[in-house]
Amino acid sequence: MFVESLAQPELSADDHHHLSRVRRLRDGDPITLSDGAGWWCSARFAAAPEVVGDLVSVAKAEVLVSVGIVAVKGDRTAWAVQKLTEIGVDRILLLSSSRSVVRWTGDRGHKAHAKLTAVARSAATQSRRVFLPIIEPPRPAVDVMAEPGVAVAQRDGRYPSLDHPTVLIGPEGGWTDDELAAAGATVDLGVGVLRAETAAVVTGVLLTAIRADMVHRHAE
Repeated sequence: MFVESLAQPELSADDHHHLSRVRRLRDGDPITLSDGAGWWCSARFAAAPEVVGDLVSVAKAEVLVSVGIVAVKGDRTAWAVQKLTEIGVDRILLLSSSRSVVRWTGDRGHKAHAKLTAVARSAATQSRRVFLPIIEPPRPAVDVMAEPGVAVAQRDGRYPSLDHPTVLIGPEGGWTDDELAAAGATVDLGVGVLRAETAAVVTGVLLTAIRADMVHRHAE
C-alpha cells in the first residue's frame, strides 16, 4: 500500500476499507508499505500502521521510459494506463491531437487526470511497484513532440530504442501531416494495425524490455 510518509504512515480511508473489509485483515497483520518514490518497509496493519524493521530503498532506473496516449473512447484509456503501470513505465502522458475523438479540456480534463492517476495508483499497488508512475495532465501532443528524446509511433520509422525513451501514440485516425512535421523522430512498432490502447501497451513492453536488456548487459 502507498502512503505519503513512511516516517509517519497513515492509510487512506479507501485503502483501510479495502484491507479491512475486502482483504479481511485484522490489526497487527503484516503488510508492505511504500512511499511511491522507491522506499518500502514491512508494517503491521492499522489505520496508522506500525513500521517493522528497516526502510529499504530501490534504485531508480538510469533511463526513464514514457508513453504518451491520445484519449480514446470508453474505458480503453484507463485500461492502457493500468497495463502501462503494471509493465513498469515511469511516465504516462495524456495527450490531445487534431483527430482526437475524446476531448480532454477544462473540467473534463481535470477529472480524467484524477481518475487515471487513481487507476495508476491501484495498478501499482496490485503489481507491487515501489515507484508510482507520473501521470501528466492532458496537453497537446505537438507541445511534446519536439522535446529531446521524444518520438512518435508511425510506420516506416526506426525500431524503438532508448535514444528516444518517450514514444507518443496517436489517435486511431492517425497523426495529421502538420503533427508529423512537428515530430523530431518516428518509431515503427513493427506489427499490424493496432488500436491506440494496444499500441501504447506494445510500446511500453518494447521500451521496458530494451531497458532491461541494457541493464543485464552492463551487469555481465
